[in-house]
Amino acid sequence: MESNRQKKIAGLLQEDLVDVLQRAASEGGLRGVIISVTKVSVTADLSIAKVYLSIFPNKEAETLLKGITSNKPLIRHELAQRTRHQLRRMPSLEFFIDDSLDYIDKIERSLKGEENPIENPDLLGRRKKT
Repeated sequence: MESNRQKKIAGLLQEDLVDVLQRAASEGGLRGVIISVTKVSVTADLSIAKVYLSIFPNKEAETLLKGITSNKPLIRHELAQRTRHQLRRMPSLEFFIDDSLDYIDKIERSLKGEENPIENPDLLGRRKKT
């Protein structure tokens, strides 16, 4: 369970990360790309922050994640400058793709019956348990 301090730091980092990443994307010439920080979780010792990103459109998610992880020191420095009065030490950042929206979409399609294995037997092979 997260302490109040962890929750406050995670919220602070989430707000500032949104600003930093969106500004970097717009200055980098990426038009029509939306980067949102869905969740930030901080470890108990406040040394590591796990950042979950949702990137739209999904086809560019992997390339953008590689670019973000390669610029991790610059992002960390920018965050440290923004939070210098609230934090003594800036946690190291780890970035992950948040695929929960894709998972929800697959569940909705299955419930609506768009992937009906009775009508399309080719789908049955994918649904079998291994």
